[in-house]
Amino acid sequence: MDSTVIVLVVVIAVLVVALIAAGMLLARRRRSERLQERFGPEYDRSIDRAGDKRAAEADLAEREKRHRKLDIRDLRPEERDRFAASWEGIQREFVDDPRRAVHDADLLVVDIMRTRGYPVGDTDGDTDSDFDRRAADISVEHPEIVQRYRDARAVRDATARGDVDTEQQRHAVTSYRSLVEALLTSSRSAEHHTDQIPEQRHTDQHADQPVDGYRTDGHHADGQHDHGQYDGTHRGDQHVTSEEPTR
Repeated sequence: MDSTVIVLVVVIAVLVVALIAAGMLLARRRRSERLQERFGPEYDRSIDRAGDKRAAEADLAEREKRHRKLDIRDLRPEERDRFAASWEGIQREFVDDPRRAVHDADLLVVDIMRTRGYPVGDTDGDTDSDFDRRAADISVEHPEIVQRYRDARAVRDATARGDVDTEQQRHAVTSYRSLVEALLTSSRSAEHHTDQIPEQRHTDQHADQPVDGYRTDGHHADGQHDHGQYDGTHRGDQHVTSEEPTR
């Protein structure tokens, strides 16, 4: 074979390999950009946790693939009203029992997810792996909120050991609220909320001050009484709002 032809074949082969490599790099870059846009802060967290960009991106892509197979549905209006009313009860419950409010907020999130079709595991025997699976599934639709869910869960676990104060519990319930709102509205663009949870009663001097329509002693401003404990039941057509409680 003529030496010129050989050189030409080699050059063409090198160009083909270079084009293939460039195409793979471009595809990988576009994939990275898409995942980064889709997952936002969760993308950076995954890389930090994995210590390897490729492994982190593979995990995020697997989350998307698994999520597409889930039979997730929107809540029916009556279900949405029931859960919104339950949340209002939890928020009132915080006044007298922050520890139980944090616990009930976590249960409410699981209940909503189960109703919508997420695989949530066994609530009675909830394990770390069950929670990690829920957080991963939530991260696909609500990447801006999932870290708040993790933080709230950490406070819930610490609360069970008695290792947190009321202010930390307040932040946890507020974080749960962000997720509850996102799950009720089925909106992927759910924003962070800065709502504040009513102060826990410390002295009798605050007993008559209304908090979100309720006095700090658990009585409604008009004289009615409602402990607001989450039990999954409907408490009227109340809805989750982003307005701060009136103090």
